Order: sequence, then C-alpha cells, then structure tokens
Amino acid sequence: MEPAGSNAIHVNGLGRRFGLRWVLRGVTFDVRQGEIVGLLGPNGSGKSTVLRVLATLLKPNAGTVSINGHDVVRNADAVRTQVGYLAHVAGLYDDLTARENLRFAADMLGVPHSGAADALARVGLDHTGDERVRGFSAGMQRRLALARLLLIKPRVLLLDEPYSNLDIDGIALVNTIISGIVADGGAALIVLHELAPAAKVLSRTLTLANGRIA
Repeated sequence: MEPAGSNAIHVNGLGRRFGLRWVLRGVTFDVRQGEIVGLLGPNGSGKSTVLRVLATLLKPNAGTVSINGHDVVRNADAVRTQVGYLAHVAGLYDDLTARENLRFAADMLGVPHSGAADALARVGLDHTGDERVRGFSAGMQRRLALARLLLIKPRVLLLDEPYSNLDIDGIALVNTIISGIVADGGAALIVLHELAPAAKVLSRTLTLANGRIA
C-alpha cells in the first residue's frame, strides 16, 4: 500500500485526439489519497475523456497516466482492480432484474455473487432486487449502477456526473459512499455539471478548458 497522502492519480501531459481533433492537450494534475476532487468545465471540454483514459477505456495519444503507481497502458489489468468507474450512462441490461445485473457484473469482475445482496441493500434497492430494470426510474438505475461499483472495493473512484437523476436522499447516498471509500485511504475524481451536490465532500476542484487544466 502506498503511503497515506501519496498520489492516487497522476496525470502528466495527457493528450488524446479523435481523428485529427485534439480533445485533451497536455492535461496535468494529481489527486492524492484522501482527496475528493471535482472536475469542472463546459460541455465538450474533455472531462469524460479524462475519466475514460484513467479507467483504461481509452489509450492516451500523449503523456503518462497512472493509478496508485500503475501505468494505465502498461499495467491496465492492475489499474482495473483499483478503480470504480461510473459512466454518465448507467449501462444496465433492461431485461435482467437488478440482482441479475449485479450477478452478471460479478462474473465479469471475477468476484462472488454473494456481494450482490449487500450492494443492493447499501443503495436502498434490496426490496426491488427481483424486478426487471426496464421498469426502474432513472434515479433507481443510477443507484443500481452505484451498487455495481460496490461489488469490488475500489481504491480510486472515477465518477461521471454521479448525481444525475437523484433526489436528495440519493445525493446523500452518493456522498456517503464516496466519503467512506476515501476515508479508508481511497481517492475520488468526480466530473460535475454543477457543484452544489458535491460541495460538502469536495477537497478542491479542477477546471478543464480548451483541452487543458485552467
């Protein structure tokens, strides 16, 4: 385990292009263990792209990126054991029940099915575990996507607008989950459309503009 306060996320000169268009142009920042950092910026500024590179879903075209000392390109498998990534879209299977969604995710992650019940309870969906996701509200789907993160014990949270479609109780739930993981020595980077829902838990914020940290 890295010393407390060491870099959980290290990004140096990150560049990423799509075709000929550079979305990220030399992004550099660190997030230390014990920090909850908000990533702000206008639509199209590359916030989600940063998270996807950190989660090993995209490869950088320039620069270096590491999670707890593991390079996201050379040590991608090790990185995936460290991170809990929540995309802006929930990415659930509508024709499966909530419990079946989590069991399928557990199979993909190589973890036991036994964690599904606890994860559902932690997000307040234990009473709807056997209902098909097709009938879930957007907020319930967001909660289920959070439950999927809890099947493992992520040390670094990468969350893309996690408060979307959530009510006051849902927002409080997200903040409790984030704070608990970070209190255990983790870290979090949160893409935010608005600051208010996360204001009570944030350590600081970064702003992305024109492909760079402003």
